[in-house]
Amino acid sequence: MFLRPAWPEDADAIYRGIADEAVVRNLASAPWPYHPADAAEFAQLPHDASHPRFMVTLPESGELVGCIGIDPHGDDIEMGYWIARRHWGRGYATEAGQAVIEMARMIGRKRIVASHFADNPASGRVLRKLGFSPTGSVEPRKSLGRGAPAEAIGYCLNLEIPQSRRAA
Repeated sequence: MFLRPAWPEDADAIYRGIADEAVVRNLASAPWPYHPADAAEFAQLPHDASHPRFMVTLPESGELVGCIGIDPHGDDIEMGYWIARRHWGRGYATEAGQAVIEMARMIGRKRIVASHFADNPASGRVLRKLGFSPTGSVEPRKSLGRGAPAEAIGYCLNLEIPQSRRAA
């Protein structure tokens, strides 16, 4: 797996990976239906070193697997990702998450939050594998892809606690 920034020429590959209702319904800010213009707009978003966003690709072929990044979330940062359906269950979200967590630590972040919709337990398993702990928060969260809020389960990861102590 290889992480890199999005480029405008990625728009078609982004569209092919995310224009799937089963993917979009698990995201807060992607609309449904997802259009080629949405992918083009996403691919042209400015890059921000303090809130990086990466395309998840396969190193041999360069094929786009998904996207992962961290965005501002109050005083914290929030990790979010999507993986194209044909790549589900192969560990790409976990591997990409490990890399993004280390980047967040290197740029001085102390804590990352994340959430998943209650009807998407696979994302909860990924977050727990990455060391996130449930916060006990279950709140409605907007979902453009669903067209309505849906219950989301909150998680957090304290980056000041050494990884060896988190696993204990």
